Amino acid sequence: MIDGLATGSDVGGTGGTRGGGVVAGLVAALAFATSGPVVKPLLEAGWSPGAAILVRLGIGALLLVGPAVVALGGRWDVLRAEWRLVVAFGALGVAAASALYYQAVERLPVAVALLVEYTGPLLLLAWTWARSRRTPARQTLAGALLATVGLALVLDLTGGLALDAVGLLCAFGAAVGNAAYFLLTGRPTRLPAVTLAGAGMLVGWAGLVVLALVGVLPVAAPAVDVAVPGAVVPWWVPLLVVGTVPTAFAYGVSAVSVRLLGDRTASFLALSEVLFAVALAWVLLDEVPLPVQLVGAGLVVAGVALVRRGEAAPVPATVEAPLVAPAA
Repeated sequence: MIDGLATGSDVGGTGGTRGGGVVAGLVAALAFATSGPVVKPLLEAGWSPGAAILVRLGIGALLLVGPAVVALGGRWDVLRAEWRLVVAFGALGVAAASALYYQAVERLPVAVALLVEYTGPLLLLAWTWARSRRTPARQTLAGALLATVGLALVLDLTGGLALDAVGLLCAFGAAVGNAAYFLLTGRPTRLPAVTLAGAGMLVGWAGLVVLALVGVLPVAAPAVDVAVPGAVVPWWVPLLVVGTVPTAFAYGVSAVSVRLLGDRTASFLALSEVLFAVALAWVLLDEVPLPVQLVGAGLVVAGVALVRRGEAAPVPATVEAPLVAPAA
């Protein structure tokens, strides 16, 4: 999931314009939600998570480079001045979050992996609280408590569900990357949102290539057929899907949603990605969640929404409202 470049404003259209924004937001959330359910059969067929994320980020960076350059409008000095932000965003918000999410998806049900990653805002809240020593608003604390209870239900801590420990560790690592994503994209910057996304994706891809070359990131990419519901497809089909649909296409549609609704409303709407991912994993992978996990999923989404709402604050008008997109 690359999840939520939101800045807290809520300026959008009315009537039919807002209706179109809602449709665009839901389409974007659905597109983002395809990442885990589409890539998991490829992983089960023998591809390593490292190889899959390298191809996904490579395709995504290739598709975003054009829009990123156009949006920059020749202001290369701005890109040079913001290189630290781009590198940190690419390394943590893109590479770490995405690679660890795919590692988690290999070992856990897709919905569990994504819901754990979506607790990133809670980690960011805890870090900010510890650093500033200022107690968050009651609404924010209520949301954090709600999401924590929901996460406990998703993990079925009191039941008999056995979850892979390494997978959970990777999912929580992805949550840290998700928290870094929110922290970094919340900073004022003169970089256009699509330029930050494209440059960050390129940096993240390059960093993972280096890790693969030195043997830290295992890469296995056999030419295999992949079983999907109702068909068997070549290995490149799911890669093409995850490189385009939950990456470049989803970014573009989410940009429309932000423009029509305002970034705060669009960021709340983007939380439907979790629910779409649960449904897609159910239909495509036959990963049927327990009733208690469905309740937990709803609590996590509601809790994270409360945290975002409680922590939302206006930003200077000179800061461009970024895209709403997930770190998975």
